[in-house]
Amino acid sequence: MAAAFVFPGQGSQAVGMGKALSDAFAPARAVFEEVDDALGQKLSTVMWEGPADTLTLTENAQPALMAVSLAVMRTLEKEAGLDLRRDVKFVAGHSLGEYSAHAAAGTFSISDTARLLRVRGSAMQKAVPVGEGAMAALIGLSLEDAAAAAREGAQGQVCQAANDNGGGQVVISGNKAAVERACEIAKARGAKRAMLLPVSAPFHCALMQPAADAMAEALSKVTVNAPVVPVVANVRVAPLTDPKEIVAALVEQVTGTVRWRECVSYMAQNGATTFYEAGAGKVLTGLLKRIAEGATGIAIGGPDDIAAFKAARS
Repeated sequence: MAAAFVFPGQGSQAVGMGKALSDAFAPARAVFEEVDDALGQKLSTVMWEGPADTLTLTENAQPALMAVSLAVMRTLEKEAGLDLRRDVKFVAGHSLGEYSAHAAAGTFSISDTARLLRVRGSAMQKAVPVGEGAMAALIGLSLEDAAAAAREGAQGQVCQAANDNGGGQVVISGNKAAVERACEIAKARGAKRAMLLPVSAPFHCALMQPAADAMAEALSKVTVNAPVVPVVANVRVAPLTDPKEIVAALVEQVTGTVRWRECVSYMAQNGATTFYEAGAGKVLTGLLKRIAEGATGIAIGGPDDIAAFKAARS
């Protein structure tokens, strides 16, 4: 039974996440301390005590979600004997989760990943003035139909498919007026629902180019190793191990479409039968059921999940 590990993206954060892991396991505590030290901030206090609106800030949510994912992975390695090189066929992550996947696979150190995500979150937030951009979820349309609605709604502005999440859920992103037009067009094309999302910026579209430039600069300054297991890249739907290709794909990802449906399908078609979601929430586990028929999804986010994983391997 071949395993893949997947890592959640923004929206999975919740006050309290990772606290039980930290209380129960020294390897998890070490990850949270390393992230705090790397950022020069007690991010763990924000994660565990809130307030929620501070945790939800993109520049905090991104490194915080990575920290929980890596706390899970380090604990599985120490407590359950997980060896990615030996036990795992692929890793992948949704948007910022791709950085968690790379940290898990040894492409980046945890400290560098935390700092990269702080840059990424801050740059994405600053790229577009608040209120000028928007994102919307289109339910019940194919990627092709959703992309066509986005193109038609653009009318000289930016509007494009940002996330192809699977199960007939496509998120579009761009200028607010263009996204609103595309929502009406999508409804006319047969979308069951088209709803604006409560996000602070229009991620994964051309308006994010300043953030892509910032990431290119930040990534040029860190050590990039070949990962111990192939990382399936969001924008390329291909397993990458070459450091130069990895950096290029992470820069492209800021303005490009997160092709999550295709990434999961790729892993399933190439032998992955069990998908472990490491970190906060169960969003990706829920999406899996709609993408890869017959695959097993297991979320690992707390001490009980660690114990269950360990028991299953013994």
